[in-house]
Amino acid sequence: MRHILLGLLVLSAQPLAAQTLYFSAIPDDDESRLVERFGAVAGYLSDALDVDVQYVPVKSYAAAVTAFANDQIQLGWFGGLSGVQARIAVPESHAIAQGAEDEAFVTYFIANKDTGLTLDPAFPDLAGRSFTFGAETSTSGRLMPEFYIRAESGQAPEELFSNVGFSGDHGQTLRLVASGAYEIGALNYSVYDTAVADMTPEAAATTIIWETPPYPDYNWTIRGDVDATFGAGFADKVQAALIGMDDPVLLESFPRSAFIAADDALYQPIVDTARALDLID
Repeated sequence: MRHILLGLLVLSAQPLAAQTLYFSAIPDDDESRLVERFGAVAGYLSDALDVDVQYVPVKSYAAAVTAFANDQIQLGWFGGLSGVQARIAVPESHAIAQGAEDEAFVTYFIANKDTGLTLDPAFPDLAGRSFTFGAETSTSGRLMPEFYIRAESGQAPEELFSNVGFSGDHGQTLRLVASGAYEIGALNYSVYDTAVADMTPEAAATTIIWETPPYPDYNWTIRGDVDATFGAGFADKVQAALIGMDDPVLLESFPRSAFIAADDALYQPIVDTARALDLID
């Protein structure tokens, strides 16, 4: 009997030791790039945390939030708005880290060069133009651009523009504007800067015409129940691992220069803006 009890105790301890931490990220770029990017991050986190870590690709921003809410992932690399939505969906979850650049993120408004539009420090006259956002719940691709469109023009996008679309991600926004499918688009500044640095044809066919004021954006958010699953202090270990990520190759894939500590209070401007636009309750 003693041996049976000892065996049961060993078996009962095995699931905890064998737990896997699943994480995902909002699909703000091509899927192949995301898999390459976050597969390497999973390897880094596995070594740093001494647990199995796996990246789970998702098809949309909403799917990333749903996976977090359903405990299919316990950690997410979210945008400002999707992070807020995830934390609302799972009480006691928290933002634990952000990129150094995410304290003051900006959106570029870009135009096809054939429009003749050029960079303007003041909000340009865009009435009657065709315009595409990124994903419908993207902070940098929709939430903040729409906020500033309304604030600067006094009109809703549907009133200002001749046609309004949603591309789905920042890379697709760039391609659509470059092709002329839309005259103007709003996208994450880092995606555009990378395209310019890579000298892509899409960057050559477009130009920046306006830049939003800065706002808080991307963040790592973790479920509040991970300590119960992986052991006391596990969330702190994840935060330390993210902040300690110093491999230039890993950081460049985001791209970020470093990760720094974050907390929920930093994203109150996103909460306020999303409520003003009726995107959250």
